[in-house]
Amino acid sequence: MMQRGRSVRREVRDVTVGEVRIRAVEAGIGNGPALLLIHGFIVSHAEWDDVIDLLAAHFHVIAPDLPGFGDSAKPSPSRYEYGFSAFAESMADLIAGLGVGRVHVAGHSLGGAIAMTLAAHHPELIDRLVLVDPLSFPFPRSFRARLPLYPVLGPFWFKQLYGRSFFRAYFKDEVFPKGMPINLDRIDTFYDKFNTPSARESAYATMRATLDTRTLVALLGRVRAATLVIWGRDDKMFPVAFATKLARQLGDARLEIMATGHSPAEEQPEVFVRHVLEFLEGRR
Repeated sequence: MMQRGRSVRREVRDVTVGEVRIRAVEAGIGNGPALLLIHGFIVSHAEWDDVIDLLAAHFHVIAPDLPGFGDSAKPSPSRYEYGFSAFAESMADLIAGLGVGRVHVAGHSLGGAIAMTLAAHHPELIDRLVLVDPLSFPFPRSFRARLPLYPVLGPFWFKQLYGRSFFRAYFKDEVFPKGMPINLDRIDTFYDKFNTPSARESAYATMRATLDTRTLVALLGRVRAATLVIWGRDDKMFPVAFATKLARQLGDARLEIMATGHSPAEEQPEVFVRHVLEFLEGRR
């Protein structure tokens, strides 16, 4: 099926990988090398909506919904592990299924952790890597982030009681900088996709499986792809000090600090795209 973005045509495809159906949006087909965009936790590919059209003028953009999120299938945690490695293997299978060969990969937050894992496990698939405020080192959690982890009460609250107002507050208070206009329609769409029993179960399993990042950090030395680390200076979830630490531990990394919070591609899309183009097209 086809749909139109703001200025380029987008194609929506369902690709079955490892018995899991993945919904992916493609744009800019035939415009250059493939660029895989991997979204963060509790959202979908729509977090990239502000930059897909701009990037599609230069790349064949592939923006999937991870298993368990958005419009992709939401298998039971008994059938799918919902951890870094499982997501990375699903992305490797998606790349193979689409037949695009080597790709650039950009990942945000949880998607950044998945991108690093993919690059470490499948270097033959990756050309260049863009990590955007990626989940990496252990970080201080707010009360809101700790609440689902409390025994008995936590999972019940997350799977049954986590309402729209609390969901909105998470983005307002933790993702975006204070005073920034927020796209409530987009956030409400994220909530609507999250607000089903299977989606909540998948999100909870993902949260539990990605709590311990020590195995992820241990993989950093195996990432050989040239990497651009982009970090929001005012990220309230992952301290900006992590940016320098991560860039230092990666083999071939450049660092760009943006005047944003946790989601640079949504907060300053034009600036974000400029940095990405300069790096992926080898202009710096």
